[in-house]
Amino acid sequence: MQMQLPTAAEIKSPASPASPASPAAVLAIIVTSYLMIVVDISIVITGLPKIQEGLNFSHAGLSWVQNAYTLAFGGFLLLGARAGDILGRRRMFIAGLALFTLASMAIGLAQSPTWLLASRAIQGMGAAILAPSTLALLSTHFSEGPERTRALAYYAAAAGVGASVGLVLGGLVADLISWRAGFFINLPIGVALMWGARRYIAETPKRPGQLDLPGAVTSTLGMFALVYGIVRAAESGWTESITLVSLATGIVLLILFVFNESRAAQPILPLRLFASRERSGAYAARMLFLGGMVGFWFFTTQYLQGVMGLRPLEAGLAFLPTTIPNFIVALMVPRLTRRFGNARVLAAGLAIAAAGVAWLGQVSAGTPYFTGVALPMVLIGIGQGGVLGPLTVAAVAGVRGGDAGAASGVVNVAHQLGGSLGLGVLVVVFEAAGRGLSDVPGLLAHQVAATFNASAVMLLLALTVVLVFIVLPKKSGKDSS
Repeated sequence: MQMQLPTAAEIKSPASPASPASPAAVLAIIVTSYLMIVVDISIVITGLPKIQEGLNFSHAGLSWVQNAYTLAFGGFLLLGARAGDILGRRRMFIAGLALFTLASMAIGLAQSPTWLLASRAIQGMGAAILAPSTLALLSTHFSEGPERTRALAYYAAAAGVGASVGLVLGGLVADLISWRAGFFINLPIGVALMWGARRYIAETPKRPGQLDLPGAVTSTLGMFALVYGIVRAAESGWTESITLVSLATGIVLLILFVFNESRAAQPILPLRLFASRERSGAYAARMLFLGGMVGFWFFTTQYLQGVMGLRPLEAGLAFLPTTIPNFIVALMVPRLTRRFGNARVLAAGLAIAAAGVAWLGQVSAGTPYFTGVALPMVLIGIGQGGVLGPLTVAAVAGVRGGDAGAASGVVNVAHQLGGSLGLGVLVVVFEAAGRGLSDVPGLLAHQVAATFNASAVMLLLALTVVLVFIVLPKKSGKDSS
């Protein structure tokens, strides 16, 4: 659910920083735009039951409210970053804002599942254009040193605070007004940010280069077809013809993507990044971790509202035992890694998160909130706060300067696509757990518990990958490059 925080590689900018005429205005525009993306990701979570009720989504179909966005976001993220280099960061910043804002309005006006999902995909494309430009513009407008460090601190804080604000705000507007209001909020904010960007933000120089459109299209459509096949299998079975065609198409397109990247002059995904054992392990672990964690966010809100009977606002507040420890531990990670090492902190965070999700997997229709939900949420928050930073460090370890931006982009892509694939698998688990049990009391709680147990398995697999590819090589002193 969370946005990816900036890596050390992304913070560096080859362009000479320009002193903005109004530093406070530039910082406010950039941080607010990033905050809008972060809040929008989490604002959907507490509104999911209302969206399902209002537009008659099936449980499997509801997963596409999240997947349509993340697949488009992850699929076009590298292309969006490259377009900013070639066409100018301010220009792409405004274009991304415009697309994101218009799509938000279309989502708020949606009258059918198809309308909403198409708009969510367009919104994800807007975020893919906007997100890389926010950090690049911050780096070019603030000089390296205390000035940039302070700006980056505000930028990072937006990610930490935005998740909590989005959950509570999403619950508040869904409870008191409508789930649609959460998307309409973006309209005046987006318009104001576009006006402010034109007035206060300087354009960056254009650079010669090529856009790897075949790579972006084959990777995005390939992942879409693969996830669609997995989600469809939840309702129609693995042997149904459309399911099989979708899965086969996804695999073929992803093979074509790898083939294209091996021959493209300026690929969006240089395959040499996977030559490092540590980096490859970090990418795989990130996908497994996000695959498991997305189930926690997606299905917990349905449990809190559908089983425990909480109102949307109460459900948003009920996530605070996760979001607050997550934020606190994330701030402590630099100190912890200096003392214990990056690999140990990463492994410990995964173990704690897996324990929390496994504990949450014991929920039933009569589980008390404090002991059965809030306490495991604390473990999950501690674990997530301790995992994402060290995973990012491992994913860019040993990267040469020319590949720093691409490596950071792959981190973000793994982040988004891991969540999409994981949610697709968990929807299959959810449907399978309820098959033939339509009259069983507490069925929703039983299905949600099954998805939490499957999420815990994904987290344990991520821990295994980290131990084999990152922790053990560090102990043995082997070079991971």
